[in-house]
Amino acid sequence: MAAMVDVELKGPDVDTQCLIFDRYRDSRALWKEAQVDANMTSTTFTLAGHRIVRSLGVVRGVTVRSRSVFGTIGAKIEILFGGQIAMLTTLCERTREDAFDILLAHAQRQGANAVVGVRYDATEIMSGVTEVLCYGTAVIVERDMEDT
Repeated sequence: MAAMVDVELKGPDVDTQCLIFDRYRDSRALWKEAQVDANMTSTTFTLAGHRIVRSLGVVRGVTVRSRSVFGTIGAKIEILFGGQIAMLTTLCERTREDAFDILLAHAQRQGANAVVGVRYDATEIMSGVTEVLCYGTAVIVERDMEDT
């Protein structure tokens, strides 16, 4: 069962709070509460069929991951055989998904119903430890009546 953590994502400690929120997440059920649907995100600064009525500012999701000793050994074995390194691919995809989920939760806390200009960035903090940042602009959108 997921540990429920009440997190207020406002103010200067947003990054710390997002990491705490991420740390205590035991299941996907905790994230399903976010009101910002993944379909209401875009890498562009518009959302097809909608018009932006209010911009709420930058939102972000940050997560830091490391490979386990077993994962590192498994990846090195996969490297010997060549081709796709499934263990690392899975780790990278899960990490990006977690950062995106944190972004959606942050946007929802700001009162948004969409996020535009979504981007990812990754930084290797130390050997084997990577920070993944997902960021964008939280917005409130309405259906564009001209498109209906």
